[in-house]
Amino acid sequence: MTWKATFEKWKQYDELETDLGVKLKELEENPAELEDAFYKTLTFGTGGMRGILGPGTNRMNTYTIRKAVEGLALYMLEHIEGARDKGVAIAYDSRYMSQEFSVEAARVLGAHGIKAYVYESLRPTPYLSFAVRHLQTAAGIMITASHNPPEYNGFKVYNDQGAQMPPAEANELISYVNSVESELTVPVLDQEEIERDGLLNWIGEDVDKAYMERLMGIIRNPEMIREQSDISIVFTPLHGTAYQPVLNGLEQAGFTNVHVVEEQAKPDPEFSTVSSPNPEEHQAFAKAIELGKEKGADLLIATDPDADRLGVAVQNEEGEYEVLTGNQLGTLTIDYLLSQTTPLPEDATVIKTIVTTEMGRKVAEHYGARMIETLTGFKFIAEQIEAFNETGDGTFLYGFEESYGYLVDEYVRDKDAVQAAITASELAAYWRQEGKTLYQALRSLYERHGYYLEGLHSLTLKGKEGTEKIQQIMDHFREEQPSQIGSYKVIAVEDYSDQTRTFLDGRKSETIDLPKENVVKYILEEDAWCCLRPSGTEPKIKCYFGVKTDAPETSAERLEELKEAMVSKMESVIQESVK
Repeated sequence: MTWKATFEKWKQYDELETDLGVKLKELEENPAELEDAFYKTLTFGTGGMRGILGPGTNRMNTYTIRKAVEGLALYMLEHIEGARDKGVAIAYDSRYMSQEFSVEAARVLGAHGIKAYVYESLRPTPYLSFAVRHLQTAAGIMITASHNPPEYNGFKVYNDQGAQMPPAEANELISYVNSVESELTVPVLDQEEIERDGLLNWIGEDVDKAYMERLMGIIRNPEMIREQSDISIVFTPLHGTAYQPVLNGLEQAGFTNVHVVEEQAKPDPEFSTVSSPNPEEHQAFAKAIELGKEKGADLLIATDPDADRLGVAVQNEEGEYEVLTGNQLGTLTIDYLLSQTTPLPEDATVIKTIVTTEMGRKVAEHYGARMIETLTGFKFIAEQIEAFNETGDGTFLYGFEESYGYLVDEYVRDKDAVQAAITASELAAYWRQEGKTLYQALRSLYERHGYYLEGLHSLTLKGKEGTEKIQQIMDHFREEQPSQIGSYKVIAVEDYSDQTRTFLDGRKSETIDLPKENVVKYILEEDAWCCLRPSGTEPKIKCYFGVKTDAPETSAERLEELKEAMVSKMESVIQESVK
């Protein structure tokens, strides 16, 4: 069926929601946008789907949600024993249509006799992961688009371990979603009917309390926190879901001097005080920095809308607040957790992704712990944790990724900004007791292990043409493998699409013991590296860089040089595609 035929099908559908019908008529005035809304089905990837709100098969709306949930229901009934009674836990964030989509999901599940356990109001993503494990449901759904702009929403699926599905499991689910013939005709039951029949159950404070009890267990030094309880902390939830969870956690942990950025405290689907509700971007800290200066704060913390990512800012040597990278905070946390865990288990293990700093490995090995790598995405870290529990081949102590995702305790199986907020506050209190700021503690780590520095360049290429250009870039770097990037000699090329590590000095190729993925990584001399990876949730191709030298200025220079070399190569590929 052509996209035009699909559009006509939607246009002629008598029961189309009124609001979507109005927007559909508006789209007819813009042929390019109309085609983009219908030229494909919104991709249901290994983590779910994410897209712009609006009418069309390539948009987030009631009907694309119904199709996704219909596929999940069919998958559950075929693969999970007792799926109807175990049910599905559902949570949602502060975005437009999030609450409505959560109820739509319950209505579809209800048509199959599958119970839904829906949070009574918005909750963070880690709470959904926890609810799946706590309620022992067969699956979980999180309605969120994380830190994307206001016009987006998304749909993430979790398995019975409270983790996003690993590739094999997800691919099986995807086949069921794709088998649904029409998103417009998925059967649903009325909300009143499923509530009456016990197929829609509202959850809230009981599960919240259970989460908070486990949260207090991550604290390493409660007595030290009591002694440093007046450490000044500024917190902003960036209009998302973390306001109450983080404040409750800090209060119960014993922190008494916490200041909230009030303009950003309430949920707001427009995220009206920031250009992007992403703690990875320094502009998101603008108001927190204002309040921090007023209060003389030791620590600034910010969470993204669904509270799975945490950003931190601390005062540097000039007294100005500097936002730490995910790599820096993760490495500081490894150093603290391992130094404060006594005795350290012989099989103590820290987990990071392939695009996360190598400094974490250096610090872990300094304490006698091992570091293992996964593909990008916290589902792979969760999968490794579950493997430890099944085989006994490791004791999980910490997992992190460069994109501001951290997990301290495995009672949640996704990145958890609530856990990370408590741990970052404990870190700051500990180092204040030692007479240092977090910034000074980080400098000490650099002096001991070397000046590791990482960077990221994201290239946004929207629409059908953008998707094609992203693949052209990946194909080019595979087909024309460079022997040198900038001033760095290439030692090896890791192509995760065929799981091979090829050495350029003639050594025998190796097999990469990780799942297949559309990723190419270059291992360079002098502990440098760079990696190309299309985003799984946004129309972007991401290029990651890492260097290490003995001086901060040198590392900054070498990183910029490496970035310029890779970006230049990417742009030349795009220019060639235009000719």
